[in-house]
Amino acid sequence: MRFTKDHEWVVLEGDVATIGITAHAAEQLGDVVFVETPEAGKAVKAGDAFAVVESVKAASDVYAPISGEVIEGNTALGDAPETVNAEPEAGGWFAKIKVADPSEYEKLMDRDAYEAFLATQ
Repeated sequence: MRFTKDHEWVVLEGDVATIGITAHAAEQLGDVVFVETPEAGKAVKAGDAFAVVESVKAASDVYAPISGEVIEGNTALGDAPETVNAEPEAGGWFAKIKVADPSEYEKLMDRDAYEAFLATQ
């Protein structure tokens, strides 16, 4: 699992990346009440906003940490947005992307680096 400074996580399996928001981000948002995931077929570039998460506190964009084409959005979150709070780094994933450039994954932070980054916030 790798992480971004915008609090997204990525798990790469072969050429498919599963993406979500970190437990830290979910905690900061509070109770998630709405999630908009991207449609399959959407091309995204690293850094692009590609999903939306709304909580009782705020609405936030979710940024693609890696470039590629969306192959699946987690539509289950539409009916159960609270999954993002309950399982932010598992069942609360937002999308699966067919990765265009696997080297982008290597540039993301590992968990130790992410934890160190959080300590500076």
